[in-house]
Amino acid sequence: MDVGGTKTSAALVGPDGAVGPVVTVPTPAAEGPAAVLAAVAGAVRALGGDPVAVGVGSAGVIDPGRGCVLSATDAMPGWAGTELRSRLGELLGLPVAVDNDVHAHALGEAWTGAARDARCVLLVAVGTGVGGSLLIDGRVHHGARQVAGHLGHLAVPDATGLPCTCGGTGHVEAVAAGPALQAAYRRAGGSPDAPDLRAVAARAAQGDPPAADVLATGARALGRAVGGLANVLDPDLVLIGGGVAHCGPAWWDPLRAAFAAELLPPLGELRLTPCALGPTAAIVGAARLAWQQLR
Repeated sequence: MDVGGTKTSAALVGPDGAVGPVVTVPTPAAEGPAAVLAAVAGAVRALGGDPVAVGVGSAGVIDPGRGCVLSATDAMPGWAGTELRSRLGELLGLPVAVDNDVHAHALGEAWTGAARDARCVLLVAVGTGVGGSLLIDGRVHHGARQVAGHLGHLAVPDATGLPCTCGGTGHVEAVAAGPALQAAYRRAGGSPDAPDLRAVAARAAQGDPPAADVLATGARALGRAVGGLANVLDPDLVLIGGGVAHCGPAWWDPLRAAFAAELLPPLGELRLTPCALGPTAAIVGAARLAWQQLR
Protein backbone atom coordinates (compact mmCIF):
# COMPACT_ATOMS: atom_id res chain seq x y z
CA MET A 1 0.00 0.00 0.00
CA ASP A 2 1.05 3.59 -0.71
CA VAL A 3 -1.18 5.91 1.33
CA GLY A 4 -1.00 9.60 0.48
CA GLY A 5 -3.11 12.63 1.21
CA THR A 6 -4.98 12.52 -2.10
CA LYS A 7 -4.80 8.91 -3.29
CA THR A 8 -4.08 5.40 -2.06
CA SER A 9 -2.54 2.74 -4.30
CA ALA A 10 -2.23 -0.99 -3.75
CA ALA A 11 -0.87 -4.00 -5.58
CA LEU A 12 -0.07 -7.63 -4.93
CA VAL A 13 3.71 -8.06 -4.77
CA GLY A 14 5.38 -11.45 -4.92
CA PRO A 15 8.37 -12.61 -2.86
CA ASP A 16 10.63 -11.71 -5.79
CA GLY A 17 9.32 -8.13 -5.91
CA ALA A 18 7.16 -8.66 -9.00
CA VAL A 19 4.24 -6.20 -8.97
CA GLY A 20 0.73 -7.06 -10.13
CA PRO A 21 -1.93 -4.62 -11.37
CA VAL A 22 -2.27 -1.48 -9.27
CA VAL A 23 -5.59 -0.44 -7.72
CA THR A 24 -5.86 3.29 -6.92
CA VAL A 25 -8.63 4.93 -4.90
CA PRO A 26 -9.10 8.47 -3.54
CA THR A 27 -7.91 8.97 0.03
CA PRO A 28 -10.87 10.42 1.98
CA ALA A 29 -8.49 12.39 4.21
CA ALA A 30 -11.03 15.10 5.09
CA GLU A 31 -13.36 12.47 6.54
CA GLY A 32 -10.84 11.39 9.15
CA PRO A 33 -8.72 8.33 9.96
CA ALA A 34 -11.58 5.82 10.14
CA ALA A 35 -12.61 6.66 6.57
CA VAL A 36 -8.99 6.47 5.38
CA LEU A 37 -8.51 3.05 7.00
CA ALA A 38 -11.74 1.80 5.45
CA ALA A 39 -10.55 2.98 2.02
CA VAL A 40 -7.18 1.28 2.53
CA ALA A 41 -8.85 -1.98 3.54
CA GLY A 42 -11.21 -1.71 0.58
CA ALA A 43 -8.30 -1.30 -1.82
CA VAL A 44 -6.64 -4.43 -0.40
CA ARG A 45 -9.86 -6.43 -0.82
CA ALA A 46 -10.26 -5.13 -4.37
CA LEU A 47 -6.95 -6.74 -5.32
CA GLY A 48 -8.34 -10.23 -4.80
CA GLY A 49 -5.82 -13.02 -4.57
CA ASP A 50 -4.69 -14.40 -1.23
CA PRO A 51 -2.33 -11.90 0.45
CA VAL A 52 -0.37 -13.16 3.44
CA ALA A 53 0.58 -9.76 4.88
CA VAL A 54 0.13 -6.05 4.24
CA GLY A 55 2.92 -3.49 3.95
CA VAL A 56 2.02 0.19 4.15
CA GLY A 57 4.02 3.23 3.15
CA SER A 58 2.14 6.18 4.64
CA ALA A 59 2.38 9.92 4.60
CA GLY A 60 3.45 11.37 7.94
CA VAL A 61 6.10 10.62 10.54
CA ILE A 62 5.72 6.91 11.31
CA ASP A 63 6.98 4.82 14.21
CA PRO A 64 7.48 1.46 12.49
CA GLY A 65 8.10 -0.35 15.75
CA ARG A 66 4.77 0.65 17.26
CA GLY A 67 3.01 0.85 13.91
CA CYS A 68 1.53 4.28 14.57
CA VAL A 69 1.49 7.76 13.03
CA LEU A 70 3.46 10.20 15.19
CA SER A 71 2.63 13.35 13.24
CA ALA A 72 1.14 14.42 9.93
CA THR A 73 0.40 17.58 7.97
CA ASP A 74 -2.96 19.26 7.56
CA ALA A 75 -3.39 17.32 4.31
CA MET A 76 -4.53 14.39 6.49
CA PRO A 77 -6.54 15.81 9.42
CA GLY A 78 -6.47 13.61 12.51
CA TRP A 79 -3.99 11.17 10.99
CA ALA A 80 -1.48 11.85 13.77
CA GLY A 81 -1.99 9.33 16.55
CA THR A 82 -3.57 6.69 14.33
CA GLU A 83 -2.63 3.15 15.38
CA LEU A 84 -2.21 2.16 11.78
CA ARG A 85 -0.84 -1.35 12.19
CA SER A 86 -3.29 -2.60 14.80
CA ARG A 87 -6.40 -1.00 13.31
CA LEU A 88 -5.67 -2.12 9.75
CA GLY A 89 -4.78 -5.58 11.06
CA GLU A 90 -8.19 -5.79 12.73
CA LEU A 91 -9.95 -4.77 9.51
CA LEU A 92 -8.10 -7.28 7.32
CA GLY A 93 -7.10 -10.08 9.67
CA LEU A 94 -3.53 -9.98 8.35
CA PRO A 95 -0.10 -9.03 9.70
CA VAL A 96 0.68 -5.39 8.90
CA ALA A 97 4.03 -3.58 8.61
CA VAL A 98 4.20 0.20 8.26
CA ASP A 99 6.71 2.96 7.57
CA ASN A 100 6.85 6.42 6.03
CA ASP A 101 6.13 6.51 2.29
CA VAL A 102 9.52 7.96 1.30
CA HIS A 103 11.31 5.31 3.36
CA ALA A 104 9.17 2.71 1.58
CA HIS A 105 10.20 4.27 -1.74
CA ALA A 106 13.86 3.85 -0.83
CA LEU A 107 13.35 0.24 0.26
CA GLY A 108 11.68 -0.50 -3.06
CA GLU A 109 14.62 0.91 -5.02
CA ALA A 110 17.00 -1.09 -2.85
CA TRP A 111 15.08 -4.33 -3.44
CA THR A 112 14.40 -4.30 -7.19
CA GLY A 113 15.37 -0.86 -8.46
CA ALA A 114 18.34 1.43 -8.95
CA ALA A 115 19.92 0.84 -5.51
CA ARG A 116 20.19 -2.96 -5.55
CA ASP A 117 23.97 -3.05 -5.24
CA ALA A 118 24.50 -0.01 -3.02
CA ARG A 119 25.41 -0.18 0.67
CA CYS A 120 24.66 3.44 1.64
CA VAL A 121 21.87 5.16 -0.28
CA LEU A 122 20.46 8.68 -0.01
CA LEU A 123 17.10 9.02 -1.75
CA VAL A 124 15.62 12.45 -2.45
CA ALA A 125 11.93 12.62 -3.40
CA VAL A 126 10.79 15.94 -4.90
CA GLY A 127 7.07 16.33 -5.40
CA THR A 128 4.42 18.15 -3.40
CA GLY A 129 7.12 18.37 -0.73
CA VAL A 130 10.78 17.44 -0.50
CA GLY A 131 11.50 14.26 1.41
CA GLY A 132 14.38 11.89 1.83
CA SER A 133 15.53 8.58 3.17
CA LEU A 134 18.89 7.16 4.16
CA LEU A 135 19.46 3.42 3.83
CA ILE A 136 22.51 1.77 5.39
CA ASP A 137 23.05 -1.91 4.61
CA GLY A 138 19.46 -2.14 3.40
CA ARG A 139 17.92 -0.68 6.56
CA VAL A 140 16.23 2.68 7.00
CA HIS A 141 17.91 5.13 9.34
CA HIS A 142 14.93 6.55 11.25
CA GLY A 143 16.77 8.67 13.80
CA ALA A 144 16.09 8.99 17.53
CA ARG A 145 12.54 10.33 16.99
CA GLN A 146 11.68 8.73 13.63
CA VAL A 147 12.13 12.11 11.89
CA ALA A 148 15.29 11.37 9.86
CA GLY A 149 14.90 12.12 6.17
CA HIS A 150 13.08 15.45 6.30
CA LEU A 151 15.66 17.12 4.11
CA GLY A 152 13.09 19.54 2.70
CA HIS A 153 13.56 21.56 5.87
CA LEU A 154 17.21 22.37 5.35
CA ALA A 155 17.75 26.13 5.20
CA VAL A 156 18.99 27.50 1.86
CA PRO A 157 19.74 31.11 0.83
CA ASP A 158 17.42 30.95 -2.21
CA ALA A 159 14.43 30.42 0.08
CA THR A 160 15.17 33.25 2.52
CA GLY A 161 11.88 34.68 3.77
CA LEU A 162 9.69 32.18 1.95
CA PRO A 163 7.16 30.37 4.17
CA CYS A 164 7.48 26.59 4.44
CA THR A 165 4.72 24.06 5.03
CA CYS A 166 6.28 23.24 8.44
CA GLY A 167 5.58 26.75 9.69
CA GLY A 168 9.15 27.95 9.36
CA THR A 169 10.75 30.00 6.60
CA GLY A 170 13.73 29.71 4.30
CA HIS A 171 13.67 25.94 3.78
CA VAL A 172 14.54 24.22 0.52
CA GLU A 173 10.99 22.83 0.20
CA ALA A 174 9.74 26.43 -0.04
CA VAL A 175 11.72 26.98 -3.23
CA ALA A 176 12.19 23.50 -4.76
CA ALA A 177 8.96 21.53 -4.26
CA GLY A 178 6.37 21.35 -7.03
CA PRO A 179 3.85 23.84 -5.57
CA ALA A 180 6.69 26.25 -4.78
CA LEU A 181 7.93 26.13 -8.37
CA GLN A 182 4.43 26.73 -9.71
CA ALA A 183 3.91 29.66 -7.33
CA ALA A 184 7.27 31.16 -8.29
CA TYR A 185 6.33 30.96 -11.95
CA ARG A 186 3.14 32.92 -11.27
CA ARG A 187 5.07 35.53 -9.26
CA ALA A 188 7.52 35.87 -12.15
CA GLY A 189 4.68 36.82 -14.49
CA GLY A 190 4.54 33.47 -16.23
CA SER A 191 1.84 32.59 -18.73
CA PRO A 192 -1.61 31.90 -17.23
CA ASP A 193 -1.87 29.13 -19.83
CA ALA A 194 0.48 26.99 -17.72
CA PRO A 195 -1.92 25.53 -15.14
CA ASP A 196 0.49 23.03 -13.59
CA LEU A 197 4.16 22.20 -13.24
CA ARG A 198 4.10 19.91 -16.27
CA ALA A 199 3.07 22.89 -18.39
CA VAL A 200 5.77 25.06 -16.80
CA ALA A 201 8.38 22.41 -17.66
CA ALA A 202 7.09 22.25 -21.24
CA ARG A 203 7.45 26.02 -21.54
CA ALA A 204 10.96 25.86 -20.14
CA ALA A 205 11.84 23.28 -22.79
CA GLN A 206 10.54 25.69 -25.41
CA GLY A 207 12.79 28.48 -24.12
CA ASP A 208 10.33 30.47 -22.00
CA PRO A 209 12.66 32.56 -19.76
CA PRO A 210 10.48 32.75 -16.60
CA ALA A 211 9.84 29.00 -16.68
CA ALA A 212 13.51 28.17 -17.20
CA ASP A 213 14.62 30.59 -14.47
CA VAL A 214 12.15 29.22 -11.92
CA LEU A 215 13.11 25.60 -12.55
CA ALA A 216 16.81 26.45 -12.45
CA THR A 217 16.51 28.39 -9.17
CA GLY A 218 14.69 25.56 -7.43
CA ALA A 219 17.01 22.93 -8.87
CA ARG A 220 20.16 24.82 -7.84
CA ALA A 221 18.88 25.27 -4.29
CA LEU A 222 18.11 21.57 -4.05
CA GLY A 223 21.41 20.57 -5.64
CA ARG A 224 23.41 22.61 -3.14
CA ALA A 225 21.47 21.14 -0.21
CA VAL A 226 21.87 17.56 -1.43
CA GLY A 227 25.55 18.11 -2.20
CA GLY A 228 26.09 19.31 1.35
CA LEU A 229 24.32 16.24 2.68
CA ALA A 230 26.50 14.01 0.53
CA ASN A 231 29.57 15.57 2.12
CA VAL A 232 28.17 14.64 5.54
CA LEU A 233 26.92 11.14 4.69
CA ASP A 234 29.35 9.92 1.99
CA PRO A 235 26.78 7.65 0.28
CA ASP A 236 27.49 5.13 -2.46
CA LEU A 237 24.50 6.42 -4.39
CA VAL A 238 22.19 9.45 -4.45
CA LEU A 239 18.80 8.74 -6.00
CA ILE A 240 16.41 11.43 -7.23
CA GLY A 241 12.70 10.73 -7.65
CA GLY A 242 9.26 12.28 -7.38
CA GLY A 243 7.09 14.19 -9.82
CA VAL A 244 9.40 17.20 -10.15
CA ALA A 245 12.13 14.88 -11.45
CA HIS A 246 10.13 14.64 -14.70
CA CYS A 247 10.77 18.32 -15.53
CA GLY A 248 13.52 17.47 -18.00
CA PRO A 249 16.96 18.98 -18.70
CA ALA A 250 15.87 22.50 -17.64
CA TRP A 251 15.69 21.09 -14.10
CA TRP A 252 18.22 18.25 -14.16
CA ASP A 253 21.12 20.23 -15.65
CA PRO A 254 21.24 22.98 -12.98
CA LEU A 255 20.53 20.38 -10.28
CA ARG A 256 23.51 18.26 -11.28
CA ALA A 257 25.79 21.28 -11.70
CA ALA A 258 24.93 22.69 -8.25
CA PHE A 259 25.30 19.28 -6.64
CA ALA A 260 28.71 18.67 -8.20
CA ALA A 261 29.94 22.15 -7.18
CA GLU A 262 29.28 21.37 -3.50
CA LEU A 263 31.09 18.04 -3.32
CA LEU A 264 34.37 17.64 -1.50
CA PRO A 265 37.19 16.35 -3.76
CA PRO A 266 37.03 12.71 -2.54
CA LEU A 267 33.37 12.62 -3.62
CA GLY A 268 34.06 14.01 -7.07
CA GLU A 269 32.86 10.90 -8.91
CA LEU A 270 29.49 10.79 -7.10
CA ARG A 271 26.57 11.35 -9.46
CA LEU A 272 22.82 11.89 -9.13
CA THR A 273 20.88 8.87 -10.38
CA PRO A 274 17.18 8.85 -11.35
CA CYS A 275 14.98 6.38 -9.50
CA ALA A 276 14.08 3.32 -11.55
CA LEU A 277 10.73 2.06 -10.26
CA GLY A 278 8.46 5.02 -10.88
CA PRO A 279 5.08 5.24 -9.11
CA THR A 280 5.20 1.66 -7.79
CA ALA A 281 8.39 2.17 -5.76
CA ALA A 282 6.68 2.78 -2.40
CA ILE A 283 4.37 -0.19 -2.99
CA VAL A 284 7.37 -2.45 -3.63
CA GLY A 285 9.16 -1.14 -0.56
CA ALA A 286 6.08 -1.55 1.62
CA ALA A 287 5.78 -5.14 0.42
CA ARG A 288 9.42 -5.67 1.36
CA LEU A 289 8.57 -4.56 4.89
CA ALA A 290 5.72 -7.08 5.00
CA TRP A 291 7.90 -9.95 3.75
CA GLN A 292 10.55 -9.11 6.33
CA GLN A 293 7.95 -9.16 9.09
CA LEU A 294 6.89 -12.67 8.10
CA ARG A 295 10.42 -14.07 8.42
